[in-house]
Amino acid sequence: MGGAVSAGEDNDELIDNLKEAQYIRTELVEQAFRAIDRADYYLEEFKDNAYKDLAWKHGNIHLSAPCIYSEVMEALDLQPGLSFLNLGSGTGYLSSMVGLILGPFGVNHGVELHSDVIEYAKQKLDFFIKTSDSFDKFEFCEPSFVTGNCLEISPDCTQYDRVYCGAGVQKEHEDYMKNLLKVGGILVMPLEEKLTKITRTGPSAWETKKILAVSFAPLIQPNQADSGKSRLVHLPPVAVRSLQDLARIAIRGTIKKIIHQETLSKNGNGLKNPPRFKRRRLRRRRMETIVFLDKEVFASRISNPSDDNNNSEEMEEERRDEEETKPSELKPDPPVNFLREKVLSLPLPDPLKYYLLYYREK
Repeated sequence: MGGAVSAGEDNDELIDNLKEAQYIRTELVEQAFRAIDRADYYLEEFKDNAYKDLAWKHGNIHLSAPCIYSEVMEALDLQPGLSFLNLGSGTGYLSSMVGLILGPFGVNHGVELHSDVIEYAKQKLDFFIKTSDSFDKFEFCEPSFVTGNCLEISPDCTQYDRVYCGAGVQKEHEDYMKNLLKVGGILVMPLEEKLTKITRTGPSAWETKKILAVSFAPLIQPNQADSGKSRLVHLPPVAVRSLQDLARIAIRGTIKKIIHQETLSKNGNGLKNPPRFKRRRLRRRRMETIVFLDKEVFASRISNPSDDNNNSEEMEEERRDEEETKPSELKPDPPVNFLREKVLSLPLPDPLKYYLLYYREK
C-alpha cells in the first residue's frame, strides 16, 4: 500500500513530497513527521527503503506507507492534552508522532498483539528519547504499550478522545470500535476497504467520512481459551504525574520561554534568521548588476581594457579562492540545542541537570 508520492533521499525530502501531494496539510502534523526519522524504525538491512512511500513488513514488524500515516494524522485532528488509543500500535512510530502533539498532559496508549513487536517498539522509543536531535523541541507524551488482542479490551476501560485502528475492521466490529470513543471524539480506521473517519457527535450520534481507498490486513479474531472465555486486555491506567515530573515540565517550559525571548530580543522583529553560512573571501570590485538567488550573490563586473590587461592574474586568484570556499559556504552551521546548553549552564547539581535533560545522550 502506498507509492502515491516520489521517494525521498532523506526524511525531510519525503515530508516535502508528502506536503506537495497534499497528504500533509497542517503545520503540527508536518512538525511531528519531521521530528521523527522514519528510517529509525526500520531494521538496519532495510533502511534503503525507508523514504519510499511504501508499506514495510518483516515478520511481525509492520509500517504503513507514509501517505497513509499522513492521512491518519490529519484526520485525527490532534491537539495538546487529548487522550489517544492506538489499536495495533506496532513499532510505535505513529504513537511517537502523536505524542509530540499531545504534550505532557495527554494520554498515549497502544495495544499490540505480538509481544516481540512490543519489545521492538520500546527499543525504538528509548532510542528516540535518548538520541533524537528534535526531542527537546517538544514536550513529549510518552506512549505506553500493552500486549493483547484489541478486540478483547475490557468493557470497563476508559473512553478516549482519539482512536486509530491499524488493521482492517469488519463491519460487525464497527460498533465495538465506536464505543471506545468519548462524545466529541474521533475514530479513524480502515472499514470496508476505505480509510474512514467517524466523529461521535452525541451519545448515539455519529458522523462518518470516507477518506481514501486502502487495503489493510484484517483484524485477527480472538482465540478462545479452553474454558471458552477470552482473555481481557486491560489498558494502562491514566496515572497522575508526580510532583517531581511536573516540576521538570515547568522548569523546561520556563527555560524555553526565556530562550524564545532572548531570540526575539536578538533578532529585533522576531523573524527567524536564515541559516548562517561561512563568509566568502571577496576582493573589492566594481559591479554593474547584482542578482540575489538562494542566498548567493552573482555579479557582472564593469571591465575596461586596462583592467583586463593588468588584473588577469588577480582574477584567476579570485576564481581559485571562490572555488575553494564554495563547498564550505553552502554548509550551514550545525544546529545548536539551546535548551541543553542553558540547562548545563545552570548552577545546579549534575544529577538534577541530567534529570531535566531526561538523561539524554549529547
